[in-house]
Amino acid sequence: MRRQLPVRFWIEAVTASLGLALLVLTLFSAEWFEALTGLEPDGGNGSLELALPVVLLAISAGSAFFARRSYQRAPLRA
Repeated sequence: MRRQLPVRFWIEAVTASLGLALLVLTLFSAEWFEALTGLEPDGGNGSLELALPVVLLAISAGSAFFARRSYQRAPLRA
């Protein structure tokens, strides 16, 4: 039997995956955000490089939790 997954599940799953991928990218190269945008919002003190992984981890964990909840609540299809 398969589940009939709502669109909400897929949005949450993609958000969790993207957040995790950006977290891994941040762990390898902390300056990717500044290199991509050309902006230096922290003025060069490194606070963005410390805050970004925490925020990305929270986004990934929250999205994964909600995706799991959506998956469990999805009705089974015969």
